[in-house]
Amino acid sequence: MGIRISDKCRGISPSATLRLNALVAEKRAQGQDVISMAAGEPDMDTPEAIKAAAIRALEEGKTKYTATAGIPALRQAIADALNKHHGLAYAPSEVMVSSGAKQALIGCLTAVLNPGDEVLLPSPCWLSYPELIRMADGVPVLVETTVGTGYVPDTKSLQAKLTGKTRAVLINSPNNPTGAVYNRAELEEIAAFAKTHDLAIISDEIYDAFVYEGVCHVSVASLSEDAKNRTVIVNGFSKSFAMTGWRLGYAAGPKGLIAAMDAYQSHAAGNPNSLAQYAGLAALEDSHMAQGIVAAFAARRKRLLAGLEGIPGTRFFPPQGAFYVLLDVSGLIGKSYQGQDIADEMVFAELLLEHQGVSVVPGGPFFAPGTCRLSYAVSEARIDEAIRRLKAFVSQIAG
Repeated sequence: MGIRISDKCRGISPSATLRLNALVAEKRAQGQDVISMAAGEPDMDTPEAIKAAAIRALEEGKTKYTATAGIPALRQAIADALNKHHGLAYAPSEVMVSSGAKQALIGCLTAVLNPGDEVLLPSPCWLSYPELIRMADGVPVLVETTVGTGYVPDTKSLQAKLTGKTRAVLINSPNNPTGAVYNRAELEEIAAFAKTHDLAIISDEIYDAFVYEGVCHVSVASLSEDAKNRTVIVNGFSKSFAMTGWRLGYAAGPKGLIAAMDAYQSHAAGNPNSLAQYAGLAALEDSHMAQGIVAAFAARRKRLLAGLEGIPGTRFFPPQGAFYVLLDVSGLIGKSYQGQDIADEMVFAELLLEHQGVSVVPGGPFFAPGTCRLSYAVSEARIDEAIRRLKAFVSQIAG
């Protein structure tokens, strides 16, 4: 008899896009030109100054264990950045560094939830949120949003899903996969709802730097003292500084909760990578590095939206932030491509990859059926070519 797998791990859903990823790898191994618009990471390299700081730290022997919650200088720098950019005053003891934002999320959920507690989760949403909530013994409760609501929940929709077990609401702005950015009035409504029902707010702000055309990112914690006292901000260095592989994130929130997360992390993982922490410190010392990355994405966004305009059978929500477009392909579902039925967005994505060499992410795993997520974390030239291929593919769809 083999080792018995726990109910918790057996209940974790594997990525629904593994088959597409395997097909991309297979095609590239065969020498085929595949344009991946599936990536959730900047395609550019980490800035040289950040890499140099890590090399310096390595040469200086900064390779030992650090405090579990991160080196004091980095916690102070994060607190300073939150004050500078969002007007939020946090002490270093209210900041915790983690091995990526995802670890901060699981630590926060574990610290907040008891078994069976429910978390209100606006959808479409990042596919890891429901699994992280379940891994923390909580219950994800989806709150559906639509294009008509700007993919932002209102009090009525939140209230409809509220129960005696509701413990928190998890929001993500700028949003993956929709690109929606919650404005101040919308956040004030959520903060008031959380106050009325004494809920924690978990605010994933990993894309906070990626906002376009005059749109401003507002942190929900900045709205009032009450909002700040019930909010945990989760963020990191992966997107803004092209540091995905460095695995460096952080959380900021009430001192008692951060202490609980620190205690959990001390046993679950220990301290974040020491060299990555010194690299992160260098990143925060020069915000211009992030501005250059965001400017490149702004130009790519403009190019992709112009190219997508008017493609038959499709429509899209103009993203205000992050670096994704949620393309509605429901007008093409039920039709056929070269005799093959397009049963859903997964089949659409598979056929697009197979026949035109463009990889996109089906919207189903994001709770956005009938859509595909396109990332513009590729060069403008590759965006142009991807649009050309997409148009050629759609032109051959019949029915």
